[in-house]
Amino acid sequence: MSSDRRNELHPNVEHYIGIDVGTGSARACIMNNLGDIVGLASENIGLWQPQTGYYEQSTTDIWRCICQSVQRATAQHNIDSSTIKGIGFDATCSLAVFSEDTDEPVAVTAPNFDNKDGNDRNVILWLDHRPVEETDKINATNHNLLRYVGGKMSIEMEIPKVLWLKNNMPKNLFSRCKFYDLTDALTHLATGGETRSFCSVVCKQGYVPVGVDGSVKGWQEDFLTEIGLQDLCEDNFKRMGGVNGVNGKYLTAGELVGTLSGKAAKDMGLPPGIAVGSGVIDAYAGWIGTVGAKVSLGEDALSSGVPKNDISQAFTRLAAVAGTSTCHLAMSEKPVFVNGVWGPYRDVLIPEYWVAEGGQSATGELLKHVLETHPAFQEAQSVSKTFNTNIYDYLNQHLQEMADKAGAPNLSWLGRHFFFYGDLFGNRSPIADANMKGSVIGLSSDKSLDGLALYYYATMEFIALQTHQIIETMNNSGHVISSIFMSGSQCQNPILMDLIAAACDMPVLIPRYVHAAVVHGAAMLGAKAASTDKDGKSEPLWDIMDRFSKAGKAVYPSKDETLKKLLTAKYKVFLEQCESQQQYREDIDAVIEGWKK
Repeated sequence: MSSDRRNELHPNVEHYIGIDVGTGSARACIMNNLGDIVGLASENIGLWQPQTGYYEQSTTDIWRCICQSVQRATAQHNIDSSTIKGIGFDATCSLAVFSEDTDEPVAVTAPNFDNKDGNDRNVILWLDHRPVEETDKINATNHNLLRYVGGKMSIEMEIPKVLWLKNNMPKNLFSRCKFYDLTDALTHLATGGETRSFCSVVCKQGYVPVGVDGSVKGWQEDFLTEIGLQDLCEDNFKRMGGVNGVNGKYLTAGELVGTLSGKAAKDMGLPPGIAVGSGVIDAYAGWIGTVGAKVSLGEDALSSGVPKNDISQAFTRLAAVAGTSTCHLAMSEKPVFVNGVWGPYRDVLIPEYWVAEGGQSATGELLKHVLETHPAFQEAQSVSKTFNTNIYDYLNQHLQEMADKAGAPNLSWLGRHFFFYGDLFGNRSPIADANMKGSVIGLSSDKSLDGLALYYYATMEFIALQTHQIIETMNNSGHVISSIFMSGSQCQNPILMDLIAAACDMPVLIPRYVHAAVVHGAAMLGAKAASTDKDGKSEPLWDIMDRFSKAGKAVYPSKDETLKKLLTAKYKVFLEQCESQQQYREDIDAVIEGWKK
């Protein structure tokens, strides 16, 4: 033991910063070298909606929010900035646009495409649905790369948005634009470099890793030319990031991009030179922050006792990252193709391994919409406030009281004759149909709190049954998923977690850091970057996840046979509602073909 008492009070602790940019806020998390979160702060991000379906943000505003979050997290928790060794970023898969000659933000707002309002709105958000025609044109090509995005490129991805800009921007302005996934824009602002992440370009920009299906440069020149973006092929795709090893550099998750520049360090209130890791899309940071947890989930999922945490276990674990929407991520040793599921994507998290991404277009947003549009919403809101609780906890309690009063064997019995199909915001997986809508069988005129509670329950049941549908589709195609590792605020809803476990008939793991699993994963990227030695080698990401991940708690499937039978029957109706809607639309479209002038 040191004779200097100060060393006992201030042990040599290293810290890593994770930065998560979500749809509504930027968060900074400070993690110590035991994996504990010791600081957390957030700032709300500006969001502009110039017209229906258009969603825009500003990297200037986002960067300001990031820097304020970092400053508050370090100051409020008395973190010595000299102990910060690495920074990792994650962000939504949004398109950021800068000028190639000045590196200034380029506005994406039609029709003027200028920054006269001073907001630098240069980001088209992931949920922006303006490029409908462009998405249809891309998918009509049936290009081979579409195999790697579930058969269809989503309107949420970035190439349709780039094509929309070309079709709507003044030609001389578009020709000066360079394009980033938002995560890569943030590492660019942090380091000044042009390095791109495989996670960004492979998952959302139509990049096929070299060697996959004969890909030579990653970017597919014939595809870009066919859809009308041939000018992006010039100078070896320089405006998209270039060719790896020629005029560009691409890295997998957490690999060292560079170090924090003097300007960025001043903005953040940190010393320059801190290692910056290659970033990932936010849902992928959720995978990093959850699936490495040591947990025994029973004989069917893992060995009994404290399991040995090796990479093979990742193949059985689905990361469900739940927020406004829910993303479902599964890793595999070999490529697994699943209709309606994005991927398989190689090298985006761990070199040589593949990741598939399913998802639900709206889960948190769906619950919010169902509650806020019901006639009893204001009453429920008022009553929940009198009990000093939130509306979700109040409705959960109300459902239990309804079940007790009715003598119901379980909560699901209450909704036995209520069938809600909730694709109000389109379907991401496994149908990949943006035109899907909702439907209800059993709708009544009930405007009471009971009626709201029933609708709320049915929405949770829909989320659980659709999760079952996605996992079933993935496993039928070759995945071996046997457990679900959740993250996000929905983890705090016990009824929803019980329903997902029961509907999918597999355990659901809830992480230690329910609200911070994603930003915790981003901090692990910073730890990987900081581990880089003079030869450029760094600690494997899985080893870092194994070291820094915290144990969570498991929710097991119900053993109630009546509940199992009821959910099995409800799942059959769910599938029929899904399939019949598509058939109804097809039948009507055949009748009205040619009517529109």
